[in-house]
Amino acid sequence: MKIASTRRELEEILDHQRVTGDPLNLVPTMGALHEGHASLLRAARSTGAVALSIFVNPLQFGPHEDYRAYPRDEGRDLERAEAEDVDLVFAPSVDEMLGSHPATTVSVGRLAAVVEGNARPGHFDGVATIVATLFNLVQPDRAFFGQKDAQQVAVIKRMVADLGFPVELVVCPTVREPDGLARSSRNAYLSKEARASAIVLWDALRAGREALSNGGDLEGVEETMIELFRSTPGVEPGYAQAVNPDTFERSAPGEPVLLVVAATVGGTRLIDNLLVERPFGGQDAVGG
Repeated sequence: MKIASTRRELEEILDHQRVTGDPLNLVPTMGALHEGHASLLRAARSTGAVALSIFVNPLQFGPHEDYRAYPRDEGRDLERAEAEDVDLVFAPSVDEMLGSHPATTVSVGRLAAVVEGNARPGHFDGVATIVATLFNLVQPDRAFFGQKDAQQVAVIKRMVADLGFPVELVVCPTVREPDGLARSSRNAYLSKEARASAIVLWDALRAGREALSNGGDLEGVEETMIELFRSTPGVEPGYAQAVNPDTFERSAPGEPVLLVVAATVGGTRLIDNLLVERPFGGQDAVGG
């Protein structure tokens, strides 16, 4: 396994890698690797060589968010990468990745400003800027992302289409704990009590799915989910919405429905989502 911490080192390793002719697959991460990341690495390994990036991106954190506290353990991450047969790890410093005074950002407009983007202004611009930089530096054939971060996936899909990046995006299923909680690096923040309460996100998504399958209108589905948050001790509701998975606007009649939720549990903000089938003949209108 090769490790690069600078752009020059990365370029030298990639020059050697390209000689092999193998497809190059990129898995971008912020480290604190868990089983969800491992599933992406395995999917990438099945179709070519694997490049893993580890970079805690300051551009995607707001001024009062957890950038400094975000879990970091590069030694453990490298051990896990080696165990998953990664070919290349790119782990740059902030200065190496961004320079001293970065002036250019990438924004995908309204898609980056709704739902999670409304709760975290500037977050998706920071994500898009770094992912675009990684695509330019690594020039992968494919890039692998998890469905858990569904709006991030939608943002990157739009960016790739608009800017013409020659990369195929592969979206892998959310990896869950046995009780349904989505795997996340931020789960490490949860106390025992908060961990027990955090399952309410999955409970809310399942309740929303059931309400929709029973013919409920979207407003009622959203209220069903948010009420579960309100009734669970230690949980501060964020949002619960039924959206189009590509635009993240309210799902219109005939469109697929992605249920998206966010809540703060014991001081830790968590997100999750679930793509559901809209029943034939079900109500679509708000307040239907």
